[in-house]
Amino acid sequence: MTEFGAPQDDCKIASRPARSRQTLASARRIILKIGTALIVEQGSGKVREVWLDTLADDIARIRRRGQDVAMVSSGAVAIGRYVLNMHEKVLSAADKRAAAAVGQAELAKAYRERFARHGLTVAQILLTPDDTTLRRRLVNLRSTLVKLLNLKTIPVINENDAIAASTSRFGDNDRLAARTAQLVGGDTMVLLSNVAGLYSADPHETANAALIREVYEVTPEIELMAGGAQPGYSCGGMKSKLVAARMVLASGCKMIIADGRGAYPLSAIDAGKPCTWFYPSAEAHDARKRWIARALRPTGALIVGSCTVTRLRLGENLWAAQVTSFDGEFSRGDAVVIRDLDGNEVARGASICSSAELRCVKRQPESISVRSGLGRELRPIVHRDDLMLADW
Repeated sequence: MTEFGAPQDDCKIASRPARSRQTLASARRIILKIGTALIVEQGSGKVREVWLDTLADDIARIRRRGQDVAMVSSGAVAIGRYVLNMHEKVLSAADKRAAAAVGQAELAKAYRERFARHGLTVAQILLTPDDTTLRRRLVNLRSTLVKLLNLKTIPVINENDAIAASTSRFGDNDRLAARTAQLVGGDTMVLLSNVAGLYSADPHETANAALIREVYEVTPEIELMAGGAQPGYSCGGMKSKLVAARMVLASGCKMIIADGRGAYPLSAIDAGKPCTWFYPSAEAHDARKRWIARALRPTGALIVGSCTVTRLRLGENLWAAQVTSFDGEFSRGDAVVIRDLDGNEVARGASICSSAELRCVKRQPESISVRSGLGRELRPIVHRDDLMLADW
């Protein structure tokens, strides 16, 4: 039998041509989910520090490209049960809550130390389902997460297992990651797992199971391919990942399931290591654009010339060099109005950079701004996927 995670002949579940090789470089806001089996050494309960160092290197590289990253991390219970010497017993609900409380402190420390090497600050957010469903809590949560991302901080999110009741839980961190992506307007979610992606059958049981490279809809056929969670620390399995896929695809967000066991797992995705990409439909993309245009209150305005208006109507990105002037103070991810020179509204969209960053870029010679990572040639100010024309 083939080793679990080693892809066989792959295929695509799609009725459209295969895409060219995809990377994370085009993402603007990435939600990264890390399973317990990746971050905790099974048998010792210790954090896999060497692996975590390589992940921190990867995330630091992504941040230097100007991309936002939020993390959803499991592992607290698995760490805490060893610290409390409860690893050889079946844990009661109270045991799990105690282990989570202790383990979460150890997990936060590990992340803080690894990211500090790159001058990056991490923030810890522990959630219950009520925090993402009750309106006042939801608004405060979204505001805090977006603010942390705008401050170039790495939010590390987990379920608040120390107090969560068994009847009120997310169930697994795949779904928590999907909810986080919806809250912060993430456009790419990466589920790092101990498997290379979605297979045509359970590779534990079927030697010739093929890796599915592209999925455009979570159909009943796709659901039949999902097995249960594997023994060990995992509590979700492929079924929960497909539930998460349904959630984020409906929001116009891409999703990736990738093998995270090796060093530099995000670099491996960029290098073309086999994994499964889930793509939202055109309708979901349009729904995301309508949400940006209608639900978000614009906090700034970008003024562009007639040639740029034509390019936007042809479906192109908006670049810093095309912005004649701008008004207002806005942060990354805020909605902005795009106007022509006569003051007519052309479009609305979510800004990739803040007004302060745009002001800095517009002041600099082009050669310097390109090197800054917010350059006029390297990154758009408003991506076409986050832009809705005024005839909406």
